[in-house]
Amino acid sequence: MYITVTTFNKYHGPKPLVLDGIVKLVKDPKNAYDAEAIECEMRYFGKIGYIANSTNTVVKGTMSAGRIYDKISDEYFAKIKFIVGNVAIAKVLTSDEFIAEVENPESDVNFLCDNPNAIKLMEE
Repeated sequence: MYITVTTFNKYHGPKPLVLDGIVKLVKDPKNAYDAEAIECEMRYFGKIGYIANSTNTVVKGTMSAGRIYDKISDEYFAKIKFIVGNVAIAKVLTSDEFIAEVENPESDVNFLCDNPNAIKLMEE
């Protein structure tokens, strides 16, 4: 599953975006503008933006926040695969990929998540 990550220009611009960078996905049900909003956070930067959820911002071939909202837990992870300007296309980690990231002590997953063992793995 691929998603479009839109970033905030005024805070970081495209600076946090790096290929194979880990993005923490956090549901934001109290968002005043979008009940299916999913925040994107990165190590060292914190909140960098959101998963796109509009026909104007979702890159063709990727899923919107609304389409993945019920498929992921309240907190989950993705890996950046493509970067174009201030937009990244990230792959939502499969259960096996998530476990491999947790087993790597240098992975950003271990710095972005207080308890990786508590994450509900995505059904495949």
